[in-house]
Amino acid sequence: RSGDRSGCPRMKAIILAAGVGKRLWPVTQHKPKCLIEIGGQTLLSRYLESLASVKIRQATIVVGYKQEMIRAAVGSHCHGVDLSYLVNEEFHRGSISSLWIARTALSDDVVIMDADVLFHREILRRLVASPYENCLLMDDTVKQTGEECMVVVQGDRVVALSKKMPERYDIAGEGVGFLRVRRADTAHVVGSLKGYIDQDRWDMEYEDGLLQYFQDVKVGHEKIGGLPWTEIDFPEDVTKAEREVLPRL
Repeated sequence: RSGDRSGCPRMKAIILAAGVGKRLWPVTQHKPKCLIEIGGQTLLSRYLESLASVKIRQATIVVGYKQEMIRAAVGSHCHGVDLSYLVNEEFHRGSISSLWIARTALSDDVVIMDADVLFHREILRRLVASPYENCLLMDDTVKQTGEECMVVVQGDRVVALSKKMPERYDIAGEGVGFLRVRRADTAHVVGSLKGYIDQDRWDMEYEDGLLQYFQDVKVGHEKIGGLPWTEIDFPEDVTKAEREVLPRL
């Protein structure tokens, strides 16, 4: 099948799991967010199963907050995926700090993943099988009401991934929190982030640090509207995950 590179052994995953997730403390009891159990299985375990299902066998996990709990939960090999770790000592800062730490792992085609999403495997399969080697997932059924980080498209390319919408664009939908980058373009991701790191802007979200990358590289999008998923930021998101998303997985 043309465009389907799901059998590509050179693709690896980078899972950003360093954050504190304060807003979820009533639910997590001070565990890392990726160790929340939905339906008796942690989010992180579900990630690794999903990666194995699309033939991704290598993942780097960026850890920080309570990192020993994550290492104890999955070790160095889980669900057929070999794991390595990078430590973000600045984990109490913005997520740009985690992606900056991960720059050393951008050595192949990569899928960069936020660690706090419950998602249907088909969502990841669409990203990996996309003909766009630089690609974001867009839930085109979601309109922005506040906190959503939106994939913003003008013409045939993504121009922003942000909570702040530009004035002009053609279509937008909520980003799932997964970005696919071709190995040859990883330097553009690093360069884009570096502009902000050089200004000591450690408290930014990494999404806002990618503006230059979107200008330099054509990034496509895959629509996944209608497939079940939810980002887990607040206690009510856990309820949604258990009641609405889990039964549809």
